Amino acid sequence: MGRLVAKIWNESKKMWQIGGAAILIGVLQFSIGFVTVAFAGHLGVVELAAISIAQNVIEGFAYGILLGMGSALETLCGQAVGAGQLHMLGVYMQRSWVISGVTAMVLTPIYAFTSPMLKLVRQSKDVSEVAGKYATWTIPQLYAYAMNFPLQKFFQSQSKVWVMAVISGVVLGIHALLNWILVIKMGHGLLGAAIAVDVSWWLINLSQMIYLVSGFFPEAWQGFSLLAFQNLAAFVKLSLASAVMLCLELWYYTAVIILVGCLQNPKIAVGAISICMNYQLWALMIALGFSAAVSVRVSNELGANHPKAAKFAVVVSVSTSVFFGLIFMVMVLIFREHAPKLFTNVPELVRETSKLGYLLGVTIFLNSIQPVLSGVAIGAGWQTLVAVINIACYYLIGLPIGALLGFKLELREWGIWVGMLTGTLLQTVILLMITYKTKWERQAMLAEERIRTWGGQHESQQALPE
Repeated sequence: MGRLVAKIWNESKKMWQIGGAAILIGVLQFSIGFVTVAFAGHLGVVELAAISIAQNVIEGFAYGILLGMGSALETLCGQAVGAGQLHMLGVYMQRSWVISGVTAMVLTPIYAFTSPMLKLVRQSKDVSEVAGKYATWTIPQLYAYAMNFPLQKFFQSQSKVWVMAVISGVVLGIHALLNWILVIKMGHGLLGAAIAVDVSWWLINLSQMIYLVSGFFPEAWQGFSLLAFQNLAAFVKLSLASAVMLCLELWYYTAVIILVGCLQNPKIAVGAISICMNYQLWALMIALGFSAAVSVRVSNELGANHPKAAKFAVVVSVSTSVFFGLIFMVMVLIFREHAPKLFTNVPELVRETSKLGYLLGVTIFLNSIQPVLSGVAIGAGWQTLVAVINIACYYLIGLPIGALLGFKLELREWGIWVGMLTGTLLQTVILLMITYKTKWERQAMLAEERIRTWGGQHESQQALPE
């Protein structure tokens, strides 16, 4: 018994070393958007609905794709670290920069044509026009995402994450100050909020680049290399699999916002569910910290051919996330009547948001488990399988049920959210079953094969310094 407790304690320390910082980074960086919505919410109902749609639909769409493209590095870099091939990490990251930069260019027209696109999916005219202006002003943020996510995965795979947490905390304070100056004192409204967002994300990138080139990664970062442009086709394939997997999860919430926007009196409905989504996403950042931790732990242990250690890391991470999920669910239920007031003082909006508190609590609990299971999938390289599961659970089951309950049975945002929960519950159960039945010895063999393919002898020799 004592030996088991010691194993749990040691694994928990490893997990928290990564997960604690990853949680802090996720919460701090998400809080950039949280602060923006909080300032914009006091400009008016239209502004709150517009910035919520812009963040959840347009930015969420791009965020999902670029985060997913960058998440290929979690599998490759994590397993390479476990196998001791640190010299390939910088090359992997540069390949990801190339792919993410091109992807950002492809996504730019979506930001530029936000207004007509929102009108096309039956969002209200005034909200669509304001959201379109805001999205156009935040195009620089799109390119900041493209640079940021590969950097984060590079640091994360080596468990070098606390400097990123400090950077994110300092920038969040600067972001709040910029919003107060630009939005409140100078009266620039949503334009000021957009400028603050752009500046803050590029400050994060600048600071992380300084950390990268300052000599703290002598083996993993050996400068810019033309190797970044080799094997791009194969790298794109894995990046796309990662992107599809994560996008199908993140776009699920985007689809819910769009469905709610089609209800009668959409301003109140969108405002209410957007406030709930902000709280839900804040809690999700904590779960994503555990996801990052288990992804690194699983990929490192599989790369080092330690299948039992990988399995044990999964058990500890899932158990910890369930515990925190229960705590957050209880907190939401206790404060459901007061939490909306941080975003708005419109009585009707506060009342409608409070009614959704019960569903928010259940959603937060499920989303404390599901991202950790997705982290296991990324660490093991199961992205394609999880993408198929997401399509079935979310888009063939969850959203149709939500549309039926919300519109046909006239349960409005309650019905739409219940449908969303149904898909999430089903997906979580399936991933739990897959994880439980996994043969980890075989996963270690597959990781060894992947390392040979991506960091093979020919490529490794080219990357090694003379």
